[in-house]
Amino acid sequence: MTDLLIDLLPLLMFVTLMGLVFTSYPIGFALGGTAILFGFIGMALDVFSFREFFVFVPRVWSIAENLQIIAVPLFVFMGVMLERSRIAQDLLEALQMLLRPVPGGMALAVTLMGVIFAAITGVVGASVIMLTLIALPTMLKAGYRPSLALGTIAASSTLGILIPPSILIVFLSEMMQISFGYLFAAVLWPGLLLSGLYLLYIAGYSFLVKGAAPRLPPPQADRDRRAFWAVLARGILPPAVLIFLVMGSVLSGLATITESAAVGAGGALLLAWLRGNLGPGKLRESLHRSTMTVGMIFVLFIGATSFAFVFRILGGDEVINLLIDAADLGAWGILILVIALIFLMGFFFDVLEIMLIAIPIFGPIVAPLDFGPHIAQGDVLYWFAVLVAITLQTSFLTPPMGLSLFYIKGVAPSSVTMRQIYVGIVPFVILQMLCVAIVMAEPGLVTALPRWLFVG
Repeated sequence: MTDLLIDLLPLLMFVTLMGLVFTSYPIGFALGGTAILFGFIGMALDVFSFREFFVFVPRVWSIAENLQIIAVPLFVFMGVMLERSRIAQDLLEALQMLLRPVPGGMALAVTLMGVIFAAITGVVGASVIMLTLIALPTMLKAGYRPSLALGTIAASSTLGILIPPSILIVFLSEMMQISFGYLFAAVLWPGLLLSGLYLLYIAGYSFLVKGAAPRLPPPQADRDRRAFWAVLARGILPPAVLIFLVMGSVLSGLATITESAAVGAGGALLLAWLRGNLGPGKLRESLHRSTMTVGMIFVLFIGATSFAFVFRILGGDEVINLLIDAADLGAWGILILVIALIFLMGFFFDVLEIMLIAIPIFGPIVAPLDFGPHIAQGDVLYWFAVLVAITLQTSFLTPPMGLSLFYIKGVAPSSVTMRQIYVGIVPFVILQMLCVAIVMAEPGLVTALPRWLFVG
């Protein structure tokens, strides 16, 4: 009986974590608490020693002393500072002017704005709140179908997960021990592919469904002619410069991820100052919000690191490998199963929670898989990381735990219902999984740019 209990400990540990998650208890504390609880249970069953608790400290400190991880608070601060300036409003106005004659032009402008802000900040929460506040009232006033407007805003905001400089990509590369620059390059084409799928869907829907996305009224020719270039310069030039400084410096190899993040944070401060939005009060508020966000992220990291360590000591890796071997799925079957499980986890967990739980478990399983001539063995981890990143976007949109849905509902006009939000996100979730399928079938989308930049 004791031997059976020892064998079941990893599964019981995972089930306990699931139960604590549904109590709405902070996930970082749930992860850490579960690790400590099962460490003591393991001590009682003589499969864990008290000394191994002290291993938590160097494992956690290895994260804190990693110079690359400094990029995370810098990117968070950059996103918060940009939210405080008027860059978003000016950018949306410029894109609307360019796309005014196109069916669904305002929704297309919001999508492009999501792409641009993803390439600047990589922070989803800030993007979805910002787009909801500045774009949703205008779209609804223009007569847009609420489900289309809401789905466009929710999906466009999640591009910050995929398009560099993404905080998620920084964490993925660190957890999987792969190159930051190579992964940044690997994820770029899939990110633009998903953006293109959004744009095609919005344009097609706007063209086929009459009245769903009315065109904007004709411009006031004289005023617009005088203001056109000024609006474009004010709205598009600053984000373009910041994208070039942040992403261009990494992809060109001129700067590390930490150095590019520092440049981005400094650029955001400079833009806020030039626009008169860098008073002591706003700076203090931005620092406070950044600190709270970074603190939450690292509490999650501490809890997840402790959980993963105890899970491994209790034989979790062996149990999962035995289950997969017994299923006899083959390389493709395992990959599809892992992606499906991550997708299903998105209904109940936040993106960071999924990553911190799933990557230590599934990463070592996928890494040695052989896909023959489909993709070289050395590229499998990068391919898997990109597939995970695309799939994780769905966790922001899928109920009941989709954070973007609650962000939108929290700041949207009272007339917006949760049903309208749910209806709006369904096509975009389907497009996200379609993108997963395309990248799975065409790994060259992942490997082409890194090889060109870093291998030659």
